[in-house]
Order: sequence, then structure tokens, then C-alpha cells
Amino acid sequence: MEIFKNFIDGEWVDSLGKDVFENINPADTREPLGAFPRSRAEDVEAAVSAATKAYTRWRLVPPPKRGEILWRAAELLRARKEELAREMTREMGKVLEEARGDVQEAMDMAFYMAGEGRRLFGQTTTSELPNKFCMSVRAPLGTCGLITPWNFPMAIPAWKMMPALICGNTMVLKPAEDAPLSAWHLVKILEEAGVPRGVVNLVHGFGEEAGAPLVRAEGVKAVSFTGSVPVGREVAQACAGSFKRLCLEMGGKNVIVVMDDARLDLAVEGAVWGAFGTTGQRCTASSRIVVHKAVYREFSERLVERAQRLKLGNGLDPTVQVGPLINEAQLRTVARYVEMGRAEGAQLLCGGHRVSDGEKAHGWFFAPTVFGDCQPSMRIAQEEIFGPVVTLIPCDDFDQAMEIANHVVYGLSSAIYTRDVNKAFRALRDMETGICYVNAPTIGAETHLPFGGTKQSGNGHREASTAALDFYSEWKSIYIDYSDRLQRAQIDT
Repeated sequence: MEIFKNFIDGEWVDSLGKDVFENINPADTREPLGAFPRSRAEDVEAAVSAATKAYTRWRLVPPPKRGEILWRAAELLRARKEELAREMTREMGKVLEEARGDVQEAMDMAFYMAGEGRRLFGQTTTSELPNKFCMSVRAPLGTCGLITPWNFPMAIPAWKMMPALICGNTMVLKPAEDAPLSAWHLVKILEEAGVPRGVVNLVHGFGEEAGAPLVRAEGVKAVSFTGSVPVGREVAQACAGSFKRLCLEMGGKNVIVVMDDARLDLAVEGAVWGAFGTTGQRCTASSRIVVHKAVYREFSERLVERAQRLKLGNGLDPTVQVGPLINEAQLRTVARYVEMGRAEGAQLLCGGHRVSDGEKAHGWFFAPTVFGDCQPSMRIAQEEIFGPVVTLIPCDDFDQAMEIANHVVYGLSSAIYTRDVNKAFRALRDMETGICYVNAPTIGAETHLPFGGTKQSGNGHREASTAALDFYSEWKSIYIDYSDRLQRAQIDT
């Protein structure tokens, strides 16, 4: 078995305790992909120290020069896209087509932020006093602690790392223990692209042993976390005591509204992709579908027929459409929610069971599952399941659909299928989510627009686009008085 290492101060090193954990293929648990360091607080401390030391130099590198490094990294990602995608499919299960998209997203973010090296714009403005010049500029924060999930194991680290780097920050990345290999590849590429020693550090391990010390580390000035609401709450509490800047991107219970005038063929295809893409293991998955009663029966029949035809299996097979769940614990969670839905009185229309025939006996496969005639208050319609389970909720009209759509604690993504432009714009106005779609499912965010949610889906910050720059930099206002006399703002006017 290949042994992988941490990356600290420009060197690939073992954890100080020498402990390791295995990275397992969820489609075939007989296939280990390597052993990774099980890091502890002392490893995190070494990484933070290296990043803090490197910051004194990196912050002075001109942003266009930082951008050149990111551009080289993007070109390396482009050249190795297929290899990286196949490794990603092996380590976390998503089908190869989706894994290619994950690498593409990391590449897109690197190219995008490379360009921002020449566009870290501030403002120049007038002064209320004569012979005085005013402007604002962006300043970096320092060392950032980045904690990323397994479902987008290259894209989400890139969302965080690329804007942090272009702003002049250094970092310590702690990827999810279920998908460490893709993050390892990304850091290896950044090293090859020319990131200076100590600027990027990678520490593998588990949340309580490595993630928590990273959040608490005194040298860390900002934390960006993507994960569940309960863990996000703990991260927020840990950061509050020292007033660390914090970006939280957490869960979702995302809705597709299907109106009576919708193109049902388009809505069904969107629902299948939104609900079962990445095996439903997306924070933006379309896990609730609110359907007008006039088309409810036809829509549900079409959706069930499509869900039953989806092919499960190893994502490296180009004919496979749905891969495995990430691990046995998630399989048990999904199965528990299915039993919960039955107990609540929801109608199980298809799926609802583990699939373990043939080669799938050695993986964590679960049949695409559709529940019908759900009540909005049911737990399966309120709580994030993070699996291939979708709930169908009938509604009487547009107003009731909006009420149901907003009646959850999350606010990440939403969608409406309608051919009525008035209803479309009312939905865009009234849906309480950070992302809205018309005639498309709730997944498919692009790197040049802000990504994030409202309510318990986040804490107000956004990832991607220029919005990310606002998290990874401080505004500094600058006043230059060339009057050769004391002038007092708000007084000498």
C-alpha cells in the first residue's frame, strides 16, 4: 500500500506520531488506495507555524506574480484532468463524468483567481476636505485554516485555496479523511507550480484530532469550513472566543417547485439529476420536490420510472449513472431515514433499500429512492439526508408552494419549473435561498458567481467569484493629506 504524507514547510513528512489511516474505495471496499497520516495537534502546530513564518514573505509578492503561479497550477490540472478524475472516482465514488467536472471546477477557480491578481480593485474617491486624497485597498489576513469535505474533494479545496492565495494569505488545509487523495494531488500541483515554501501546508487526519486544533490555533486568523450544521456550530463557537474570521458553508434541504404549466419532461430530467447526481451527496441536492396537484400524478409516475432505470455501480464504468455512498455510516443514515419516512406515513414509490448484488456486494450502494404524498413537516422533508432520497410534496397553488419551499431551517438553493415569467420572477424574489434557478435543478453553481446560503446553510459569507475576495482580505482605507496644515474631517467643512 502506498504511504502518503503531510506537506509542511515545503517538505513531505510523516505525522509526528507515525499513525496512519486507510483510504478505501467505497465502490469496492476490498481496494485500499493508500495510507495517510493520522495527524494530531502537534502536526497542526508545525503547519501553522510554517504558514505564519511564510506569510511575512508571501504577502509582499505582487498579486500578478501570485496569479502566474495559480495559472500554472490550472494548466497542470488541465493536463492531468483524466488521471485526477479517475483517482477521485476511486476514492469517493462519484461517476467519472462528475469527477471530471470536479477537476474542471478546480481548474476554473485557479484560472479565475489568477486573473484577479490584476484586478484586486479598491476605490478612489473624493474627500470632503481640500488637498486630500482618499482610497481603499485590499490587505491579506494572515494564515487561514481550511477544512473541506469529501463530496467535492478537489473543487471545494480550490474554492478556498485559490482566493486565499491571490489575496496574499498562507494556509493549512485539512481535507476530509474519506477523500484525502484528491487534496493531496491538488497540493502537489501547487507545489509543482511554484508556490513558495510554507505558503501551502497540508495536514491529514480526523476532525477532533486535527480539525479542532486547526480551528483553535492562535496563529490562524481566519477559518473556512464546509460541512454539517452541528460541526459548523462547534467551529463557530471555537472561533468566537478569539474573534477569528469565519466562513461557514453547511447543509441544505433544497426544493424544486414544479408548477402546472411546467414542461414535465424537462422538470423530470432536472429532478433526476438534482436528486441523484453524486448519489444525492451534495449540499445543493434537490431533496424536496413541491408539485402542483394538477400535474402531481403524471410527474411522480415519470420520476419513478426514470429513477428505477438509473444504473448503479462503480463510477469508472461509463454506463453507470449512480455511484456508492461514501461509507457504511452514511449507508446506515440513509436507511434510517427511509424507515423514518415509512413510519411517518410517506408512500415509498421506489427504492428504499441497499443494493448488494454481484460486484456491488463490496460497496456502499443504495437504490434511488422516491417518497410520495409527503407532508412538509415530515422529518424526511425537513432534515438533510445526504443520500439518493427525494420527497414529493403536493401543493394547491404558487403561494402554497412558496410557503412550503421556505418552511425549512436551510436556505442554500432552490428552483422553479414554470413557463410563466411572472411566477418565475416572483419565485426569484420570494425564495429564501442564496441560489435560485429557473427551469433547472438546484445543482450546477458556476465559479464566477457567489456560492452560499441563508439561515442555517451558512453565516453570511460567500465562496467563489469576487465575493470570496471579501472573506480572504481586509479593507484598508487610506487618506493622504497634502494641504500642509491640520484638517479635521467633519469639523473643518
